[in-house]
Amino acid sequence: MRFDRFRFPGVARNDWPLYGWLVLALWVSFYYHLGAVPLFDLDEGAFGQATREMFLRGDFVSTYLNGQPRYDKPILSYWLQAASLAAFGVDEFAFRLPSALAATAWTLLIFLFGRRVAGSRRGLLAALLLATSLAVTVIGKAATADALLNLLLSASLLALYLYLREGRRVWLYAAAAAMGLGFLTKGPVAVAIPAAVSALYCASRGEWRVWLRLAVDWRAWSLFLWVAAPWYLVQYLREGEGFFLSFFLRHNLGRFQEPLEGHGGGWWYYLPVLLVGVLPYITLLLRALSRWRETFADPLGRYLLIWFALVFVLFSLAATKLPHYLTYGYTGLFLLMAPESDSPGRAGWLLLPQLLFLGLLLALPGAVAVALPRVRDEWVRAQLEGLVFPLAYYLLLVGALLLTVYLMRERRIALAYKMLASGLTLVFLVSNQVLPLVAGVRQQPVKEAGLLARHSRAPAVMWGINAPSFSVYSGRIVERREPRPGDVVLTQSARLPALAPHELLYQRHGIALARMSPTAGDGQASSCAPDTACSQTTGPAP
Repeated sequence: MRFDRFRFPGVARNDWPLYGWLVLALWVSFYYHLGAVPLFDLDEGAFGQATREMFLRGDFVSTYLNGQPRYDKPILSYWLQAASLAAFGVDEFAFRLPSALAATAWTLLIFLFGRRVAGSRRGLLAALLLATSLAVTVIGKAATADALLNLLLSASLLALYLYLREGRRVWLYAAAAAMGLGFLTKGPVAVAIPAAVSALYCASRGEWRVWLRLAVDWRAWSLFLWVAAPWYLVQYLREGEGFFLSFFLRHNLGRFQEPLEGHGGGWWYYLPVLLVGVLPYITLLLRALSRWRETFADPLGRYLLIWFALVFVLFSLAATKLPHYLTYGYTGLFLLMAPESDSPGRAGWLLLPQLLFLGLLLALPGAVAVALPRVRDEWVRAQLEGLVFPLAYYLLLVGALLLTVYLMRERRIALAYKMLASGLTLVFLVSNQVLPLVAGVRQQPVKEAGLLARHSRAPAVMWGINAPSFSVYSGRIVERREPRPGDVVLTQSARLPALAPHELLYQRHGIALARMSPTAGDGQASSCAPDTACSQTTGPAP
């Protein structure tokens, strides 16, 4: 049978292997080991607990975290997590599945857009580069709103470009619907970025009137309001102005005025974030940006450059800085980088960042051993001491280094396949080794303590620590307050000497779970060997 009879229009025969690479990349990047590690605090734990409390309260309109209103984010990501929990049960896989699906749709959206405007090969390469980059694979496996927001931001911005290019109103309405869903995901940023990018693009071409026509289209605004407004209206009627003041002023405008929760940084903050985020494709990025004048002369290139530059400058000026903010501009970058990965010639030096990064990972155990004596924070030191690098860690890294050296020297393999092989190798290592190692010392103790606390009828509290995932795993609402007699307390091991008389139930990697004496002064604090659960916890606590 001749398979070329079934080719899609515009798909060259030598592009077919890339479809297989795309399927493999989607699985490795977003689904492999999806539920293998505990929820990370603070964000995954907070999203997970707020979603779980929807079921506890029987309320799927307003979000609460440990019994208190949570005004950080709108509702859409919680609804998707709730649907996933209802279908698959309460576990890490179900919490993260909506993000994996959103990241998959984000990747396929770039492919479809690239195929429409620049051919199937460029679309495939852009999608593959995005899916196998470090920042995107981490976001695609995180139980937060960011993968969904990136999907909706990309959908609105790409639809706006198609409207400006083709003049078909269906694209304007698609952009309005995507912005409405984005507004339900993370608020004003879903409108501000597409509006600003399209305005700057039209201004750069002397087409202000075109932008004004799309900006005042009443049908598009009606569609946007039909999608976004109902939940905000209901939330206002239920929660009053407190929701609007907290959400719009503190969690949106406030992020630009002052660092929230200590997340600040200098003007240069996003330079290293960008280089790490696009690993292993740093050299492709530098080559693409070095041709900015030529790119800016092309309509599509101009639009994509403006998109990334606006996001980079906007969040560099903001007082609150977090690494995932920069991903809002990544889609355009990978579309620009795609042709660079298809350049003829050997160009083995393009894999040098991968080689260096793998070398750093291989040197990490030694670096930890050297740094330990200089670490003063007891919690951080306990976590670093708990890092155990298995034999598989060294074997896989050495294998990856040898593969990278081989690809750098090999002349017969096309550059695109070399780059994609390095990307797949990196995201596999991150999922198979790096994330489990970090989670093992940072989050596994919190999970184990939560599962122990689940058996107790006593009130559970967090003292001197903020770990919402403890609430998820303990299956209860956990307050953050001073411990009282009879409470079960999650805290840092370093704070145990300051705790009133208690029975130590669990201690590992700087995390401790204790049960307060029923009455003040009832006995002395019991001891428990580090990194163990005490024998008293084998049965349900009274």
